[in-house]
Amino acid sequence: MGLIAGARRLIIDSWSWLNYKPVFADDVRGMPNRRAFPEAHATWVPADDERRLAAYKLLAAYDNNQAAELAAVRDGQARERREFGDPSMFVDTILAHVLGREQTIVVPGAEHHGDDEPEPGAAMAERVQTLLRDWAKAELLPMRVQQGERKAVPLGDGVYRLAWDPAKQRVTVRASDPGFYFPVLPEDGDGGEYPTRVHFAWELPEDPKRGLKARLRRITYELGPIGPATAPGVDGRGRPVRAPLATDTPDGPGPAYGPGDLVDGGTVMRLYPWNEEPSPLTCYLTDATWELGDLKGNNLDVDNLPMAAAQYATRADGEVLDRLDLYLDFLPVVHVPNTVPAAEEHWGQSSLAKVLQVFDELQGADTDSARATATTGLPMIGISGITDARQVYDVAPGQVFRLGEQGRLTTIDTSPALRELRAQRHDLSERAATNARLPAVTLGTLDPSQAPSGYAMELSLGPLDSLIASMRLARAHKYALLLKMVQRLHLAGQHPDWAGTSVQPAELVFGPYTPTDKAAVLEQVTQGVTGGVLSLETGVRMLQEAGFPIDDLTTEIQRIQSRQFTAARDLADALGNVDEVADFLGRQAPEEPDAPAVQLPPPGGPDDDVDDPADGDGGGAGATGA
Repeated sequence: MGLIAGARRLIIDSWSWLNYKPVFADDVRGMPNRRAFPEAHATWVPADDERRLAAYKLLAAYDNNQAAELAAVRDGQARERREFGDPSMFVDTILAHVLGREQTIVVPGAEHHGDDEPEPGAAMAERVQTLLRDWAKAELLPMRVQQGERKAVPLGDGVYRLAWDPAKQRVTVRASDPGFYFPVLPEDGDGGEYPTRVHFAWELPEDPKRGLKARLRRITYELGPIGPATAPGVDGRGRPVRAPLATDTPDGPGPAYGPGDLVDGGTVMRLYPWNEEPSPLTCYLTDATWELGDLKGNNLDVDNLPMAAAQYATRADGEVLDRLDLYLDFLPVVHVPNTVPAAEEHWGQSSLAKVLQVFDELQGADTDSARATATTGLPMIGISGITDARQVYDVAPGQVFRLGEQGRLTTIDTSPALRELRAQRHDLSERAATNARLPAVTLGTLDPSQAPSGYAMELSLGPLDSLIASMRLARAHKYALLLKMVQRLHLAGQHPDWAGTSVQPAELVFGPYTPTDKAAVLEQVTQGVTGGVLSLETGVRMLQEAGFPIDDLTTEIQRIQSRQFTAARDLADALGNVDEVADFLGRQAPEEPDAPAVQLPPPGGPDDDVDDPADGDGGGAGATGA
């Protein structure tokens, strides 16, 4: 706030770190320049979002080497300013470390499926994990995440929209520009809470060839009480709208409700497949367009546009998007902040925020170096004692100058200034890397042969570890929420493969981001498992995290055990159970042959031969006669 009339206000908010830019805080109110940021000053943009939209555009200009062009809108100069891509390089480096080498969907408990005594729910966890991974492969989820994070890291915020696609029979995920994202946050509540109404709005330019005027398109997701069922219709002006359906009741015609909806005392309740208790809420989708000429009035913004002037879109299946009931009790929108938001705040902070002024100094040093290089490559020369004052001299290879008595050539050496500028640029680069918590080894500016030791290099990664840990913390529950929504949308779409499943807590696990000595990890795992201080499951997980090509932990463990014949022999000696040994090796136990029939000796013992006729001492007629 100003102490005297006309003094600029001191504004401290999520984007006040840009107040030093004259183009950003241009007037006494500290608002962005209207010529540089006309989008932020559109009549439909809420006042609270003007600085946010201007900050997004300014950061995007730095990322695309256009910061000087944006500044020239106000200052009318700086077109010759050099920008060599340092902000973009920082963004790409941070993005690569945040995402890691790969991203894996993990459902806790799935690794115990197939154990001798699996934990309860392990089979369901393994089934859902397989379905999610198959969906992620079909939907190109790693690319979608890359698109969303490429917005979140430089701008501070990323947004995903999810929808059920009846044609593809799967959930689709799309990354949106945060400049189109307008959540309706509670005025007296916590901005970190999940909003109940979200708008995506942007202007469509005029198209004279098609006879279209400049328009505003707004897509709205809103949670509200479940109402009567509706169907596509047309109003009196011929606009496609949704009309309520009617049904016959004992008291006459009445409103119709969706399948499974129950009316309890005037409140409509619905039991969703993922809930145990009925819910009175549903999500409505509206996709409408307005001509900018119809948006007049000082009190209009994106949240209270005149619906009477709207033109509603019609989906490919014929559904009019005028408060279309999506049969969901949540908004299929996920906002991903780049950093952990401040208390009661909704927005994240750009990874360039703390070092933006250093980038300005780097641009100045690069510009001065370019100018000094020109004078160093083509030196300035002073000539005295020339014979013809009208002669014009050009410096060129093999050039001969005719001088009079005591003539002299004097050159001005600007290379010391160039060396100082390059040294200053090197210092500024190190300053930016230090403040951004990016060690030289991560930027590729450190010669590995100059590292004192691997331990020293590992210590230098400490600031980066804390940075990535904080950024991944801000994302962990957001991507878990996204995967939960994916499961719910598949259940709502009644996909046959998901029949009989229940929503499981799934996580998107980011891979390692620092260089790993695979040989050292392999030796540790081998010694640990052999020595009995590490379980085989833990050892295989360590190998997977180190970057070994292990797709599935359970499958890899089964393959290892199927070849451990020495361990199987020890197991047989310990248990004496062939079935246990066969199960350990993943094989079928051999069938034991039937035992032969017992052959009993004749009565009287083997020496009793009184009935044997071949024996002379035995009884018989001949013997008695003798």
